[in-house]
This record gives sequence, C-alpha cells and structure tokens, in this order.
Amino acid sequence: MTNDTSTTTTTKANASYDQSNCKKRESWHSNGDVTGDAGPDPGGDGDTDPNSNDRAKETTALNPKGAHLGGNKERALVVTLTGERRRETWSQKTEFLLAVIGFAVDLGNVWRFPYICYQNGGGAFLIPYCIMLLFGGLPLFYMELALGQFHRCGCLTIWKRICPALKGVGYAICLIDIYMGMYYNTIIGWAVYYLFASFNTELPWTKCDNVWNTDACTPITAMAGYNTSVLNGTTGFINGTVELLGNMTTTLVSSLVGGVELEMVRTSPAKEFFERQVLEQYKSDGLDYMGPVKPSLALCVFGVFVLVYFALWKGVKSAGKAVWVTALAPYVVLLILLARGVTLPGAAEGIRYYLTPEWHKLKNSKVWIDAASQIFFSLGPGFGTLLALSSYNKFNNNCYRDALVTSSINCLTSFLAGFVIFSVLGYMAHVQDKSIEDVGLEGPGLVFIVYPEAIAMMKGSIFWSIIFFLMLITLGLDSTFGGLEAMITALCDEYPRALGRRRELFVLLLLVLIYICALPTMTYGGVYLVNFLNVYGPGLAILFVVFVEAAGVFWFYGVENFSSDIEQMLGKKPSLFWRICWKYISPTFLFCILIFSLLGYEGMLEGEYKYPEWSVAAGWVLTLSSVLCIPLYVIYKFMKSHGSFTSRLRQTFKPEPLIPTVVPGQIYTGTAV
Repeated sequence: MTNDTSTTTTTKANASYDQSNCKKRESWHSNGDVTGDAGPDPGGDGDTDPNSNDRAKETTALNPKGAHLGGNKERALVVTLTGERRRETWSQKTEFLLAVIGFAVDLGNVWRFPYICYQNGGGAFLIPYCIMLLFGGLPLFYMELALGQFHRCGCLTIWKRICPALKGVGYAICLIDIYMGMYYNTIIGWAVYYLFASFNTELPWTKCDNVWNTDACTPITAMAGYNTSVLNGTTGFINGTVELLGNMTTTLVSSLVGGVELEMVRTSPAKEFFERQVLEQYKSDGLDYMGPVKPSLALCVFGVFVLVYFALWKGVKSAGKAVWVTALAPYVVLLILLARGVTLPGAAEGIRYYLTPEWHKLKNSKVWIDAASQIFFSLGPGFGTLLALSSYNKFNNNCYRDALVTSSINCLTSFLAGFVIFSVLGYMAHVQDKSIEDVGLEGPGLVFIVYPEAIAMMKGSIFWSIIFFLMLITLGLDSTFGGLEAMITALCDEYPRALGRRRELFVLLLLVLIYICALPTMTYGGVYLVNFLNVYGPGLAILFVVFVEAAGVFWFYGVENFSSDIEQMLGKKPSLFWRICWKYISPTFLFCILIFSLLGYEGMLEGEYKYPEWSVAAGWVLTLSSVLCIPLYVIYKFMKSHGSFTSRLRQTFKPEPLIPTVVPGQIYTGTAV
C-alpha cells in the first residue's frame, strides 16, 4: 500500500491553516477500489475507521532559546498521513455468489415450497410464483444488492446517505437478526442431534422397543391397511412462520372391545423419537412451564454456534471459505437423494401429485398471496444480509447479473426440492397404502418425522440418514451466517473504533450473548418457544421494516437518484421496467403481504397446543420492540436537530452530501473498513 506522507514546519500562526489542508486531503477516498487513497471518518457517531492506518501525528517542539526571536516560541508541526486500508472484498466473485445463494436457499426451500406448490394448484402454482418473483421479489432483491455495493456499508451507516431519519430501520433489522439467531440455530441443533443419532448399527426411529417409546407406538409398515385419518399437528411454515399443526403421523385405529367401539391413538417410531427423545416435550406444560435445559440438545446447539463463530470471525475471509462447503454440499446431497428417490416404488405417483396443475385454483386470491409470501421469505430481502454481503463487492461489479443469477438458482432449488420430497412421499404412500396427503405435509415435521420414516425403510438407511441431515445442517448454517453477518457488518461499520477493529472479540461476545438468550429454546418445552419466536420475532415485523426500507429508498431518496447510483456502477441506467417496479409495484407487493399477514396472524399459532393469552400480549411486545425503533429514531433525530420546525424537518430527512473520490466518476459513500 502506498503511503502519502507530508512534513510541514510552520510558525504557530500558520499551523491551523496547514491542519485544515491536511483534513481536506483526508477527505478524498476511492471507495476501496484502488490503493493509496485516504478517506474521511467513515461515520457512526464520530468513530474513526478501525482498520485505517491514518494517523495524524503532531509533534510540538518549543525552542528553549526563543528569546532571541523576540520572545515568540516557535512550534514545529509534523503531520504524517498514511494511506487508509481499503474495505475488504471477496477474494473471488464465486464466493460472493455462493454466500448469497447459501443465504437465500434455506430449510424453507425443502419443507415449505413443495407443500405450498401442491396445495395451491401443483404445476399451475408456478404461474403466480413466477409473476410474483418478477414484479415483487426480484426488484427488492436487486435493490438490496445494488444499495450495499454502491454505499459499501451495512444497514445502519447506509441511511445517512439515503434518509437519515430512517436509521431506525437498521436498528430494527439488528434486533430481528438477534431474534432469528435465538431460535433458528436451535432448529439446526435438532438436525445435529439426528446426525449423531444416525451413527448407529440401526436408526433409533426404526422400531418401537426403545425406552422412550409408548404402548401407542406402531411401526409404519404395521399401520398399512388401517382406516386412517391424519390429525394435522407438527410444525409448519405459513407466510414464512412456523405454526403448530397437530400430530402429522398419528393414526386412529378403531377396535371393538365388549361391543363398544374405541379409538386407540397410534404413533410412529419417528414421531416418538422426535417428540419424546429429541425434544422430550412431554416433560413440559408449554410456555407456562418449559422445564430445565436439556443438556444434550444444548451441546448440539453449542456446536452450531462454534461453527458459526469460526465462519464469521474473520469477516469475508473466513466466510468466503466456509460457503464453498455449506453452499455446495446441499446440491450434491439433493441430487443424490433425487437419484435415489425416483427409483423407489410409488415415486412417479408422488411427483405426479406434486406437479398436476389445477387451473381452477388460480381464481383463488389465497394462491396469489401464498405465492407472494413464499417469494418474499425465500429471497430474504430486508434482513440486511444482502446489503452486508454486497458491500464487500468491488464498486463496478455487475450486481444486476448477480441478482438474476442468484434469485433464479434459489427458485430452481425450491422446485428441485419438490421432486426430492414428493418422490419419497409417493414411496411412503405406496408402502403404507395411503393417499399422499395422509402421509405428511410441510414444516419441520416433514424433515424430522416423515422423511426420516422413509429413510428408515430404505436399504442403506444409515448412509441416507447421515447425508440427509448433513444437508439440513449446511442449509441452515448458510442462512444463519448471513443473518448474523448482517448485524455484525452493520455494527462494525457504525462503530468502527469500538467494534470494527476488535471484530474477533466482538463476534465472540455477540454469539455468547445470543446463545445464552437462546437457552430457553433448548428446554423440554423449547419447541413452543421456537414457534412463538418465529411468529412474533421476524414473522410480522420484517414485513413492516422492509416496506419502510423500500419507501425510504424509492420515495424519499428517489428512484431517479437510485438509478443514477446504479448507472455509476454499471455504466447504464436500469430500464423503465425496473424503475416502475421500484416506484409502484414492489411497495404495493410488500403492503399487500403485510396486510394479509396481519389479518391472518391469529392462525399462525393454532394447533394442538393452545398458547396462553399472556403469550399473545408478550408476542406483540416482541414485535413492537423492533418496529418501534423506526418512529423512535425519527423523533430522536428531529429533537437532535437545530433551528425552526421546518429546518429540523429538513435536517432529519435530508441525506448527507456525497464526497468525491480520486477515482473519476466515483464518490465516497460509506466506510472503508
């Protein structure tokens, strides 16, 4: 790196003039794309750049013999300026693409999309799905990638260049990411538990002779031929939220005893393994009494946090290496499982059930709302992750092409997962002599109960179980990497001196804090808290936050200004299609999802377990804790401003001026961390 060094010796009268010149020189910055540049304080409450080598060293020497100069003391001012370290960038373009794909492709692609597809018309559902992708999801996805790349900072610092009053959006995102970290890593911990349980001579959910099994336990093959009905009841995702559904694999077996017809509840070994061995939820009374922490589960989740730490502690340097495994491994396993699944008896019927179009369902508005919700929660705009990941790109990277490629891969992965899931569901229905809807539907119950049941009946079941749960773990890790990196990047950019230059320690303390907060989800009643946090943590709040974010960018900052920023990076303005989507269609898309989610929130936690009334009130407090960051910061910013009401309002919403750089056609907009 080139160092810019100047030494000036002046009299006291000229010292202030030279210092101001030095400050002016420090204000030129190249956005980190070339070396030898110096930059201003990156922002964030007056902190300086944590990685900056800029140091203004002032040495004052008083002449002890100054009397001969008329009694005036001479001061020697030595100012040394060293070049500022540029912001880290991905070592390879592929690493960025894998990180974005890994974040977008998560557990929901496996357990949510296939179910929502067949429920809403099979192959016909792909029409509203693609329309919502084109007009709603993709414009928002593109927006966040472009914002992060242009401003080169996280979801806090970025707002001073867009609309300072909406900085509360960044704080809301950080809170939401914490809530997600509290329960999402616990779900990954369940998969870790299953992975270790798979290293055995026989899968423990194959038979009913284990210590945790009850008299009602019946092997899957023994249930075939009974008059069955499904009591919907494990966990599932609706509008990106987990809900309790009922006992998915519970079977009612009618028998005649003494002339009186009785109904005996039968459960499968896999269901009892999940509920009575992994979770042990029968030892709790729900949220009123969740019981103590289960040590083995806490240890599994701790292992997840350790993996997360070593993936994030060095920033993009460590994360870029981790995604080569966590982003690519799921595709290898999906293809292996697909190759195995299509060869199973009954697989063709399952795939036919998945894809058969029911065109009449397209007249139902719920189908279109489900398509919009699925796209939004699948692509994941608004969590700050896309901003953070793209902020480490080079300034002239083609983020438009990246948005098209990564979003398309995400959607195609969901479609591929449908074949994997329904080929096995068809096999399960064939073995049990049931219809597919009676075998199992969506949610964690699909991947922790139904699919393991199918694996247990395959030859080489231990191998298939190991690779399946490895896939779930890698799918989950990528997403939790992204969510936590969004918060880490935002806080390190906003407080570079306090946090940025101590990133390793900061990440460690943050993960320890989140793990401690997540301990209640590892209790015997933790599954109820997981569902609760998913609904009231990010479920509703993120929709409002993203709507405000879109309004701030498209309406306050302006589509024209945003398009000009993209033109600076890519050399041409976005087409009229994108500008219309950003100004009108995408905000409407978000507003509709928000309204319908609010209207249907009461059904999000319906199921066998009835949540106590106090928990609903507590849930809304949890939701408002992030949402209220936005209006509270607007009030704070307004009160902190000076002058008349109009002047304060202008200061509150007016973006800070952009600073030219040494690179022609570029401006300094963010940090150089």
